[in-house]
Amino acid sequence: MLMKLTDQLCFAIYKTDHLFNQFYAQVLGDYQLTYPQYLVLLALWQADHQRLHDLAQHLNLASNTLTPLLKRLETHGWLTRTRSTTDRRQLFVHLTAKGQAAELPITNKVTSCVLDQLGMSLEEYRRMLADQQQLAMQLQNYLQPTK
Repeated sequence: MLMKLTDQLCFAIYKTDHLFNQFYAQVLGDYQLTYPQYLVLLALWQADHQRLHDLAQHLNLASNTLTPLLKRLETHGWLTRTRSTTDRRQLFVHLTAKGQAAELPITNKVTSCVLDQLGMSLEEYRRMLADQQQLAMQLQNYLQPTK
């Protein structure tokens, strides 16, 4: 059976991804953050002082994609990058005082906007998240089956 574009789950997710980027650009505008930069901060709020390699892996980004994001965040005072004193190949990423202090205001604003502005209950949010996580796990299992 041939399906129309609008009947494709992949297209719906693709379109939603673009809309989420626009939504977050608006929500994060007061902080002059992009959505990818916000994801970096979220990862660091969860666990500060991470190796670049670990942070890239956690965010599912190549280090050459992550590095420009980190440079911009560092330029704007959100974080610092330092080399290990024992192994110069290791680069560590740390939140600054500004980055640490912004966690509550930013996460509260984002949560409020996602739930209130989108008219979504916490239960609906959790259900959609669980459905998306299940889909991602199924795709991951398909792409990298266990041996």
